[in-house]
Amino acid sequence: MDGADGIRTPWDSPPEEGAAIEVAEGVLWMRLPLPMALDHVNVYALDDGDGWTIVDTGVNSRRSRAIWQALLDGPLAGNPVRRVIVTHHHPDHVGLAGWFRSEHGAELLTTRTAWLFARMLTLDEQERPAPETLAFWRRAGMAEDILAERASERPFNFADVVWPLPLGFTRLAEGGTIRMGGRTWDIRCGAGHAPEHATFWSRDDGLVLTGDQAILSISSNIGVYATEPEADPLSDWLEACARLATHARPDQLALAGHKLPFTGLPLRLHQLIENHHGALDRLERHLETPRTAAGCFPALFKREIGRGEYGLALVEAVAHLNHLHQAGRAVRRLTEHGAWEYRRAG
Repeated sequence: MDGADGIRTPWDSPPEEGAAIEVAEGVLWMRLPLPMALDHVNVYALDDGDGWTIVDTGVNSRRSRAIWQALLDGPLAGNPVRRVIVTHHHPDHVGLAGWFRSEHGAELLTTRTAWLFARMLTLDEQERPAPETLAFWRRAGMAEDILAERASERPFNFADVVWPLPLGFTRLAEGGTIRMGGRTWDIRCGAGHAPEHATFWSRDDGLVLTGDQAILSISSNIGVYATEPEADPLSDWLEACARLATHARPDQLALAGHKLPFTGLPLRLHQLIENHHGALDRLERHLETPRTAAGCFPALFKREIGRGEYGLALVEAVAHLNHLHQAGRAVRRLTEHGAWEYRRAG
């Protein structure tokens, strides 16, 4: 299916549940369900001859484990999974890495930051939101009814959907290489969506495992959280996309964490950069009138934000406002209600 913008998707539809599509010799594309609006995650298996290397895993659930068993018995032909690579620490990518380690004896490979974040978050189980989280939501201008509701509920915990992670792992790092699927891959780390997000670039053909650093048709969430409320992950994202674009070619097949594989990676990385610059410009104009982060949804997203999307929208709004504030394009003051209110600088 050719697009007018030069981006091409060689497959019109994803693999069926429990099935795989061979996207290149020895490289299988599979898909696991997710219990959210983005209802799937792509995972990949690379044939190493004596077994498989798996890239990303889906969340830990009974259904996911059953699908994996069907994949192991079917497309993976009963051959062992010897290694599991996790591109970044988010639950849909790391959720079953510990299961593959404890139940199948697979080696876990990921970046140090991804392992530290994932292990810390799985151990940090909370029955109610922490005071720092409540303060962060209030600073962001969360609607009072939503704040009151969330303050009384058990928050999302990594432990709910991530199998316990092993104590040890094998580190992947920027500038390194790894052999898998009969190919040598350069390891290049992205950032912004997740710190030290590993991507893999084949030296032997045009395959790139992009994870969530470059996805067809959607942009990954760029969020700020209570753990680092003054962070500017958008700067990290823009820098990473520009840096990775220097290695991208139009003919490379990008195997992403969601949606369909695609070619046209240089253009897609350019689009991801320009989309955020456009959002920042809209937001800056929106701040002619002072706004909280929650008051910036119309300018940023150009659509109604429902309760199911509210949390991700809020952290992304804070990320864009932090970027404008730290770049000197916006100023802020603390209102009597304890929320940061931003306005355009000058």
